[in-house]
Amino acid sequence: MSRSSAKGQVEPIAALVCLLAVCAAVSTYATVLGKAGYETERDVAPPTLDRVVDRLAVGGVLVPDRRERARAAGPRGYRLNVTVAAAGKRWHAGPTPPGRRADTDTAARTIGVRLAPGRVRPGRVHVEVWT
Repeated sequence: MSRSSAKGQVEPIAALVCLLAVCAAVSTYATVLGKAGYETERDVAPPTLDRVVDRLAVGGVLVPDRRERARAAGPRGYRLNVTVAAAGKRWHAGPTPPGRRADTDTAARTIGVRLAPGRVRPGRVHVEVWT
């Protein structure tokens, strides 16, 4: 049996190279993660628009007379304005939007709008959501 005087020791150069590789890997990971661009703000208008249309539409046709039901479709802590336009007419529900602000999120969709019984015209529903 031979005995060795090296009891699990590593050469200093090899240890430094390993340490450098680990530090480079962690730095690269942190840099990539930092540039991933996570945003804390949510897009609230598109899902709100879906909920508004679900509340206002009957058989796939939007009924403007039901527009007050849309106000409850807004997310908690936000204000909601719903505008329906068709055949030169406009219907509104909710408070007046504040104009173009950084915290205002908007979404719109084209949909059939019932103007009278048996009279449906193409129209547009537009929502604005803000804090």
